[in-house]
Parts: sequence; C-alpha cells; structure tokens
Amino acid sequence: MTDNPWLTDRLAYLRGLSSPTEHQRLLLELAAQPTRTGPETRTLAALIRAEKAAARAQKARAAAARLLTAEKAATRKARNHQLYLSAGLLILAGLVETKTGQPTRDRGELLGALVALAHTPATATQRAAWKRTGDALLQASRRPEPDAGS
Repeated sequence: MTDNPWLTDRLAYLRGLSSPTEHQRLLLELAAQPTRTGPETRTLAALIRAEKAAARAQKARAAAARLLTAEKAATRKARNHQLYLSAGLLILAGLVETKTGQPTRDRGELLGALVALAHTPATATQRAAWKRTGDALLQASRRPEPDAGS
C-alpha cells in the first residue's frame, strides 16, 4: 500500500509528530508490516480513510481561519482608512502640519476645543454654515494645483 504517494507523504508526516494519536500510531504500525492478515488490511484501510478525513478537516479549519483573518484585516483596513480621512480633515482645517503630522496648536488646547465642539449644541443655521465652509475647503483641496511654470 506504500505505492500511494499520499500515504507515503502522510506516513512521513506522522513519523515526525512528537505525540501522534493512538489511531495514527496504529496506522504507522500496520503500514510498516510487510504482510498483513485480512482483518489487519481492513483495519489499515479504515485508518487510512480516517486519516484522510482528518487531513481534510484540518485543511478546512485552516481555510476558515484564513477567511476570519482576512475579514479582520479588511475591517481593520477600513477603520484605518476612516482614521486617515479624519486626520486629513484636521490637516485641511490647518490644525495639523501636513509634512510632520504634528498639531499646529498645543495638543491639550486642540483636544479641549474639539471636546467643546462635540458638546456644544448647534443650531441648524450654524451647522449649515459649518457645512458650507467645510464643503468649500474639501472642494478646493480636490482641485489640481496650477503649474508654477505656466
């Protein structure tokens, strides 16, 4: 039965395990026997089927883990993108230096102003004025700068 490449590879893998299961030890013992009785041959065939099923299950668990990891990475990437966009708003407002990333004001002062903004009730008129100003800055930031040589 060792003319089966999958079995040959799997037996080599099982020999390398520090603590194979009882089924795996029996599989190694039976596969090593040069001659087998009828019941031993049937037992070996059953153990091979079980080991193949275990290998498929292990592959499926690994694939599921990869999917979960990819999903977490995508969520983290989307969150980071939103944080970068928020930092971009601070840059557009002139509160963060573009090249260094350092705040242009004292950090405590800047945080205090943002906290005050977050807790200050604004009228619809005030919010509309803020939106007009912000939309104008965003629109201006999207325009390509004219060539200096022209």
